[in-house]
Amino acid sequence: MPDLVAELETLAEGARRAIAAASDDRAVEELRVRFLGKKGEISAILRGMGQLAPEERPRVGEAANRVRDQVEELLVRARERLEAARLEAELQGSRIDVTLPGRRLLPRGHRHPVTRATEEIVGIFRRLGYQVAAGPEIELDWYNFEALNIPADHPARDMQDTFYVDAATLGGNAADGTVLLRTHTSPIQIRAMKKAGGPPIRVVAPGRVYRSDYDQTHSPMFHQVEGICVGPGITFADLKGTLGAFARAFFGPDTRTRIRPSYFPFVEPGAEADVSCSLCGGKGTRDGARCGTCKGTGWLEVLGSGMVHPRVLENVGFDPRQVTGFAFGMGVERMAMLKYGIGDLRLFYENDLRFLGQF
Repeated sequence: MPDLVAELETLAEGARRAIAAASDDRAVEELRVRFLGKKGEISAILRGMGQLAPEERPRVGEAANRVRDQVEELLVRARERLEAARLEAELQGSRIDVTLPGRRLLPRGHRHPVTRATEEIVGIFRRLGYQVAAGPEIELDWYNFEALNIPADHPARDMQDTFYVDAATLGGNAADGTVLLRTHTSPIQIRAMKKAGGPPIRVVAPGRVYRSDYDQTHSPMFHQVEGICVGPGITFADLKGTLGAFARAFFGPDTRTRIRPSYFPFVEPGAEADVSCSLCGGKGTRDGARCGTCKGTGWLEVLGSGMVHPRVLENVGFDPRQVTGFAFGMGVERMAMLKYGIGDLRLFYENDLRFLGQF
């Protein structure tokens, strides 16, 4: 009768020597199939168990399991040894200087001019102590119009100016009020004041807005940055000082500002703010001819502003007898056009790389 236990022990010794000599993963896998596969050497030995007496079979089975476990453990250790050797070879190989600049395989992208202008505007007001606020682009009529003292017969409510939304398509309740795409970022100011619960508050609100316009200077979707400052003793002089500081930071230290009376339903009094033309230096002429940018006036209109209307303060729960405030708003595309000398707003959205590559 064959001594299967002795054969198994001999097989285990041979497996140890073969696996120890394996030099790569492929050799290890071949040894696994050779010893542990269905047609492997251990299986071949166990096929002789049918010739054994019944009392011998448990002893042979125990030896077979032990040898199988030993071979599996040897294979695992061999793989770990090879992995460690590969890692050591990499560490001892050519060094990489991680402080060297990366190789430019593709043209590097950059921020869109509207994004650049928005970030610069917001950054200036953050340095002036303003917090940045955000709000929904799909807005309720109350926040977009009513809370801002815009009556029902105001031209801004005409369908030709405002994109209205069917509330049913949003799964909303018609009782919540008329739904629309916000026409300015002023609703963010309303929400910020209601959330604050009381003054003081200094907030700047950037974001996309929507109006039904499209031509050389208008787009159905454009960007605004609006701001509001409310607290005890805020005056029009504070507004003028803030806008002057902003204009010098954005357009240059020699920029002058002027304020002209204007009407906006959410401020009283209201004002337009102009800055001196950066191309002609406010003279109205350039190289002996009329400046085409400011049309010979020496001034460029940049934003609307004014003292917050008492009704707006009341609508958010502030007492207009105790606090005052000012607000301002500007179109980011217009600010970018003035700063970078761009003549057509539509260039911002045509994705022409010849244009965008200049920034």
